[in-house]
Amino acid sequence: MVNHSKKQQHVMIVGGGLAGLSAAEWLLRQTPAPRITIVESAHRLGGVIETVAREGWLIERAADSFLSVRPEGIELVERLGLSKELVSINPEARRALVWSPRKNNRGDLVPVPPGFRLLAPGRIVPFLRSNVLSVFGRLRVAGERFIPKRKQHADESLESFAVRRLGQEAFDKLVQPLVSGIWTADPDRLSMAAACPEFFKMEQDWGSLTRGEKKRIVQVDESSDTSGARYGQFVSFRYGMQTLIDSLECHLRGAGVQIIQDKVSSLQHDGTEWQVSLSKQITGTSGVVLAVPASVAAPILAKEYSKLSAELGKIEFAGAAVVSLGFHRQDITHPLSAAGMIVPRIAGKRILAASFSSSKFSGRAPANSVLIRSFIGGALDTGIAELTDEEVLEEVLLDLKTTLGRCDRPTMVQVDRWHTSMPQYNLGHVERIKKIRQFEATLPSLGLAGGAYEGVGIPQVIHSGQVAAAHAIKQISNTQ
Repeated sequence: MVNHSKKQQHVMIVGGGLAGLSAAEWLLRQTPAPRITIVESAHRLGGVIETVAREGWLIERAADSFLSVRPEGIELVERLGLSKELVSINPEARRALVWSPRKNNRGDLVPVPPGFRLLAPGRIVPFLRSNVLSVFGRLRVAGERFIPKRKQHADESLESFAVRRLGQEAFDKLVQPLVSGIWTADPDRLSMAAACPEFFKMEQDWGSLTRGEKKRIVQVDESSDTSGARYGQFVSFRYGMQTLIDSLECHLRGAGVQIIQDKVSSLQHDGTEWQVSLSKQITGTSGVVLAVPASVAAPILAKEYSKLSAELGKIEFAGAAVVSLGFHRQDITHPLSAAGMIVPRIAGKRILAASFSSSKFSGRAPANSVLIRSFIGGALDTGIAELTDEEVLEEVLLDLKTTLGRCDRPTMVQVDRWHTSMPQYNLGHVERIKKIRQFEATLPSLGLAGGAYEGVGIPQVIHSGQVAAAHAIKQISNTQ
């Protein structure tokens, strides 16, 4: 239990999503721990992370798993005592399919070549045996190791980088759909330095993605006791991602963290402490963690900190819809023996990808039923925002019937709209974040957190909350 002494410092966290909750959990582990208040405008905590359980279905409204090879997620899970609740992707589903367009508007679902990771072909022989690309396309990828590295260190778009190193066909049929399933971005504007720094650095360090990926695989094999090896690369929870949010909320409330539903309109530092303007009052606090989307943080800071606000406002966001569909098993002809499928933009379809949820994790659908989550929209299909849920459903069903074969009407439908929820790491993002961090450093005991800055994955968002919390109390501690 937090000791609420008179001299105890107070940190206010604006935003009760994963970043804000992670910031609070980090603060509780400090000695002495400050008094903590979380302000969330919505009726619930967790932000976009939410699991809906109904009539035997377990439906994720947004993220359905997280990467275990980064430590932040697994370490948080272990501190909360949730390790026994973790589940890995079912072994028979540990592959992805890609729609391979053919002539006459036809195509096939084929496996992504084994060893190919987003941009890096770690195993050439399986790639050459795959029919995801033409013979010329496969040979072009196999020759990637002979492509000289770029001498300039300036930022480059993901599309330019991928075409230069792997060829146009590999980009169109493999890299672009893999990328769209993660960032819902325009690859011609997506920054390699911001979105894929690992691969950007791989070219500089090893001169080749192929050589760099092989080196990475050796290092992973040598560290077989890491979290990723113990749990599998992607993990979720037995009863959905909501488990993490519920456990965090229970832990924080039990430790005396105050959680209030309200909206923050502005922040101002009066030389002694922060003045936080809520809907009906102004509250003073020693430190602040601003764990809301950059588009929300910008107007909060606009009045007093216009330069920081302007930079935050330059971060663009894209929207998408997640369409969760339940079917009787006999109404889907495809075996669904994969984690899901990705769809190239050149195929002329609207869905970006589909996750075979009931194949990935057990307990996601009633007996003799399957659950498929489709993703539609993104930076290159903003028109989705203008469609009704019924129109979005029809677009998704049309594409599923084309790719999966027979696909009768679903027995369960849930459409989740996420307007302007995905930050776009466009060219110049790294430099913009440097400016934002410089402005942030000039403000006493303030930390910015969330997926808009240095990573959209769950471990990265957790890390952002922890770092922001450290900023919020650093100058407080220095003045004590």
